[in-house]
Amino acid sequence: MLLYKLWRSFIKEILLLKRDIGGIVIIFVMPLLLIVTITLIQDSTFKNLEGSKIPIIFIDNDKSEVSKNIKAELENSKTFQLLTNFNEKSAQDAVFSGDYQMAIVIPDNLTKDLNSNIDSKVQTIVSSFGLEGDSAKVKTAAPKAKEIHLYFDPATNAGFKNSVMNSVNKMVFEIENKKIYKAFQEQLGTTENLDENKNLISFKEITPKKGAMDVMPNSVQHNVPAWTLFAIFFIVVPLSINLVKEKSQGTSVRARISPTPYFVHILGKTFTYLIICIIQFLLMVAVGIYLFPYMDLPAFDVSGKMFQLVTVTLFAGLAAIGFGVLLGTIADTQEQSAPFGATSVVVLAAIGGIWVPVFLMPEFMQTVAKFSPMNWGLNAYYDIILRNSGIGGITKELVFLFLFYIATVAISIFYERKQNAV
Repeated sequence: MLLYKLWRSFIKEILLLKRDIGGIVIIFVMPLLLIVTITLIQDSTFKNLEGSKIPIIFIDNDKSEVSKNIKAELENSKTFQLLTNFNEKSAQDAVFSGDYQMAIVIPDNLTKDLNSNIDSKVQTIVSSFGLEGDSAKVKTAAPKAKEIHLYFDPATNAGFKNSVMNSVNKMVFEIENKKIYKAFQEQLGTTENLDENKNLISFKEITPKKGAMDVMPNSVQHNVPAWTLFAIFFIVVPLSINLVKEKSQGTSVRARISPTPYFVHILGKTFTYLIICIIQFLLMVAVGIYLFPYMDLPAFDVSGKMFQLVTVTLFAGLAAIGFGVLLGTIADTQEQSAPFGATSVVVLAAIGGIWVPVFLMPEFMQTVAKFSPMNWGLNAYYDIILRNSGIGGITKELVFLFLFYIATVAISIFYERKQNAV
């Protein structure tokens, strides 16, 4: 008997949704448009975060050993792509107008003056020990220090500037050290073959072995789950509006005086909107798998992960439905439920990392994000997609989402009973 009542409640919800076909279309179409648009916009930003090469202007006026070493280091890096068809004036104009982020200009005679400077200092040091330097070399005054010009786009952030300058300083410092080492070998007549390029201290990156993917998502790995969650939580608007309609049209009164418990009506809504959530999820995944590769975007990989992803979708759907039920129960008019529902979903999305990933937020906002149910769902999706976690690895997020559903539904039932108490 209870199952029959639940079935009839489900049918009632389907009939209510059929009366607002335009609203249902918006629920499905709007997130699809958003995911395509935002992913295309953010793709270049995510590629920069992933380490894609940034085009910079490189002007070599030295055309000798030092400048060639600097150029080789920059070309071998995973950060920069060198553009060389410029002079210093055109490079300055291109950078200051915002066409490029930076330009590096190597001065004339950099290698020659650096060698002279090093030879002069080494001979001075050798002479101070009472040793005879190379008599063929005439001791001359050390040349003036050379300047490598760095031009930055005025809009470039300070962190990028400091990173580039530190990188250039490190390269020049290593080149100077090698040249000083060679100069001392020549002055002292050392013939021992030592490995100059071998560092005494090196770095070894340790990464998790759970999966092959990096923990930094690309644009598709972020936007597919993020806008899936936004779509799921946007059902708050039609759900709350339908609840308000039921109150205004007397449907809720008939439901209260019927022998069917109120929680059965809530379960009917829950099952109905969970189906919508699953459809939204499947549409988003289909866009990520089949459409994005045709738009020169990475494909969304779900191999071996669909069960876990669907599980997260169900629990996120429960959280969204609970929030919608609470809002529809408290609101008295559609003018209250619709604007507040849409605004609250946008706010939860903003602080939950849907628009801007949490790892790009200030520290304070990263703390605030932990209180958004959308962030719980997004973290669960991340764990599955990026860390290959199973259900056990996302238990905490699933528990939070389910408790959010239980809490909001419990508050709704309590509020409904208090409002209608005789």
